[in-house]
Amino acid sequence: MPIDLDKLFSKISKLKVAVIGDVMLDTYWWGMVDRISPEGPVPVVAVTKKEQRIGGAGNVALNVKALQANAVLISVLGDDDEGKQLKNLLEENNIDTGYLLFSDNRITTNKIRIIGRNQQMMRLDAEHTDDLKTEEEKKIIILIEKYINENKPDVIILQDYNKGVLTEAVIKKTISLCNAHNIFCAADPKKKNFFSFSNITLFKPNLKEVKESLHILSETVNDDLLSKIHQQLKEKLNPGISLITLSDKGIFYGSESGSKIIPSHLRNVADVSGAGDTVIAVASLIYAATKNIQLTAEIANIAGGMVCEMVGTAAIDKEKLLQECKQLLAEH
Repeated sequence: MPIDLDKLFSKISKLKVAVIGDVMLDTYWWGMVDRISPEGPVPVVAVTKKEQRIGGAGNVALNVKALQANAVLISVLGDDDEGKQLKNLLEENNIDTGYLLFSDNRITTNKIRIIGRNQQMMRLDAEHTDDLKTEEEKKIIILIEKYINENKPDVIILQDYNKGVLTEAVIKKTISLCNAHNIFCAADPKKKNFFSFSNITLFKPNLKEVKESLHILSETVNDDLLSKIHQQLKEKLNPGISLITLSDKGIFYGSESGSKIIPSHLRNVADVSGAGDTVIAVASLIYAATKNIQLTAEIANIAGGMVCEMVGTAAIDKEKLLQECKQLLAEH
C-alpha cells in the first residue's frame, strides 16, 4: 500500500523536538587561488566572501526546523563573541535558545574552513574538548528535566561530537528521563562515550565508529556482518533500533522486525560534512511519526545523500526531500 508522503511530511511538522549536544560555529572563508606564496610553498587564497553557519548539534536542530518541526537546542557555549554569534544565528533560524547555558570556563567551538575553487584547502579549529565541570553538568541536567516537564516533547536527539557537553552522566540521565516519560530518544555517538547510550530507542553510529568501538577489523560490508554488529550492540547497549550509516554504500537498520541494507542513490557528491546530522534529524522525525523503520531508513538515506551535493554543512530542503521521496519511493 503506497505511503501518503504529503500526509507524513505534514505530520512531522507537528512534532516537538529537543537536540542536546555539542554546538559549533562553522565559518567559511571563500576565495580564489591563482598563485603560490613567495614566503613558502603554500597557495595564496584571495578571500572574496566570509560566511558563518550553524554546526554540530546546532545543524541537527537546523534540519529539524527545516522539516518545520518545533526545535529546541540544549547545550553549553562559551561566554564569548562566537557564542553570541551562534545564539543570534540560531534565533534567526527560529530555533529556541532558551535552554542554552553560557560558561566562562569554555570557548565556543569555531571551525574555520578556507575554500578555494570550491575545494577545502585548510581547516582551523578553536575549541574546548574537556568534559563539563561538575557544576555545569548539574545545571544542564536540571535544564533537561525542566524542558521535559514544561514541554512534554515527542523526540530528544543526543548529538555527540566529543566536545564535552554529552558527559556520561548527562547521557544516562537523559535516556532515563526519556524512557520514564515515554519520549522517543535517538543518539548519534562518538567513540569516547559510545557505551554510555544504554537502552536508547534509536542508536545511529557510522560504520567507522561502530567498528572501532567493537574492535571489528573486517573490511567487508554485507548483511551478515552488519547483522552481527547489530546483535553485539543489542548485547552491550540494548538499543531498540540500530541505524548504521555506511557512507557511499547507504544505510543499515536492525530491529526486532528485521534488518536490511538500504543502498545509496547515485549522487554528485560535493561535501559529506553534516550528512550525519541530516540523517539523525530526518530518521528521528520519520520514525516518531510512523514507527516504520524501513521507511525511516529509506527517507533518511535519501536525505543524507541530498545534503552531500552541497558544499559545507547545510540543512535539508523539505520540499525537495518530499519530491525526491515521491520519485524514489513509489510504493511500499
